[in-house]
Amino acid sequence: MVKLKDIAEHLNVSVSTVSRVVNNKDRVDPKTREKILKALKEFNYKPNEVARNLKKKTSKTIGIIVPDISNFFFAMVIKGAEGVARQNGYSILLCNSDEDIITEEHYAQLLLQKQISGLIIGSVGGNIDIIFKQYIKSKIPVVFIDNLPKIKDNFDFVTIDNIKASYDLTNHLINLGHKNIAIITGRLDETTAYERLKGWEKSLKEHNIPVKKEWIGIGDFKQESGYKIMEGFLKMNEIPTAVFAANNHLAYGAMRAIIDAGLKVPDDIAMVCFDAIDPTGLIKPQITSIVQPAEEIGKIAAEIIMRKTHDSNLKIFEKVILEPQLIIKESSGAKDSVPSKLV
Repeated sequence: MVKLKDIAEHLNVSVSTVSRVVNNKDRVDPKTREKILKALKEFNYKPNEVARNLKKKTSKTIGIIVPDISNFFFAMVIKGAEGVARQNGYSILLCNSDEDIITEEHYAQLLLQKQISGLIIGSVGGNIDIIFKQYIKSKIPVVFIDNLPKIKDNFDFVTIDNIKASYDLTNHLINLGHKNIAIITGRLDETTAYERLKGWEKSLKEHNIPVKKEWIGIGDFKQESGYKIMEGFLKMNEIPTAVFAANNHLAYGAMRAIIDAGLKVPDDIAMVCFDAIDPTGLIKPQITSIVQPAEEIGKIAAEIIMRKTHDSNLKIFEKVILEPQLIIKESSGAKDSVPSKLV
C-alpha cells in the first residue's frame, strides 16, 4: 500500500506538504499541489480511513440496532436508512438484538467504541437510559424508532401513534360484528406492545365490551410465541371469534395454530395484525393489518442523524409521528379489501 511518505520521497517534498494536499488544506504552492495530485493519481493512493477516523474520533458510519432483522418491517426501515446514508457518503453497521436486552446493550457499547457518527435504534429496553447518556456525552446523535425508551431525557424519534392505530384496527373487527376479541402482544415494558394493548382496550371499553384478562396474551413478538398463546386460547371453554396480533410474526404463529387445530381463518376465527406485508402474495388468507411506512421511518431517522452530524450544536429534538394505513384483506372477513388511510 502506497503511503504519504512514498509520495513525498518521490517528489522530494515533505510529508506534511503531501498531507495538506490530501486533506485539502491551504498553504501549498499551486504548482506543488498540482504535482502532488498528479502523483497521488499515478500511484493510486487511497487514504487510510481507519486512521482518519481515529484522528477525528468519528467515522462516516451510522449504526443501526433492530430487534428482529428477519421482520419485513425492520428490513424496510434499514433500506430507507441505508439509502439516505449512501447518498451522503456514509456506510451503515447493522446489528440484530434478537429481542434480547443484553445483546442490545452489547451492540450499543460496541458501536460506541467504533466511533460511529450516529445511532438508529429500535430498543427492547434494559439500561437504554445509561447507554443514551453515554452517546450524548460522546456527542453521537441517537434516533429511536418503533419502541420508544422510558427515559427522562429529551430524545429524537420516528414512530406512529400506536394507540390510535390499534384502536382503529379493533374498531374494524367490532364493526364486523365481533365482540369476543383476544389480543396477542409483546412484553409490556416495550412501548409498542403496551400502546397496542391500550388501543385495543380503549376500543372495547368505548363499545361496552368487557376486557377479559384471559384473552390478553403476552409474548415476545416471535412466531413461536404467537403459536403457543393461540394454542392456549383454543383450549378455553369460550374461544375468541377474532384475534388481534400486535405484529406480523405473532399473527403468522397464531394462524398456524388455528390451522393446526383444524379451523379456518376467517371462517372460524378472524385475524388482524400490524405490518403483515407480503409482497409475494403467498400467505393465504391475506391478513388485514395496520401497515407502517417503514421505509419512510428509516429515511427520516437517517436524515435526522445527518442534520445532527453536520451541526453538533443543534439542540432541537425531532419527534416525528407518521400516519400508517389500514389495509383490509381476507383474514378479517370483510368484503372491502381497498386500502384506507387512517384519519
